[in-house]
Amino acid sequence: MLEVHYFASLRERFGREHEQLDWNPEMTNLDAVRRHLLQRGGEWTALAARNLMCARNRELCSLQTAISDGDEVAFFPPVTGG
Repeated sequence: MLEVHYFASLRERFGREHEQLDWNPEMTNLDAVRRHLLQRGGEWTALAARNLMCARNRELCSLQTAISDGDEVAFFPPVTGG
């Protein structure tokens, strides 16, 4: 099982802050999870953003970061300051 969290505008767009996904051995990295979610279509296309940020077990990482059953993953838009 993966615990997937959505932050900021993604949380608002998807109407949820988190969900659980059944573990699928084909989801070897965060990009595979992102592609799985993109298949939902509609508002989920927001995950196709080139500047999408992500984390695994509360540490920022890249979409190429490997994941394992039981991990907590998160997607969020880039944070800007000023």
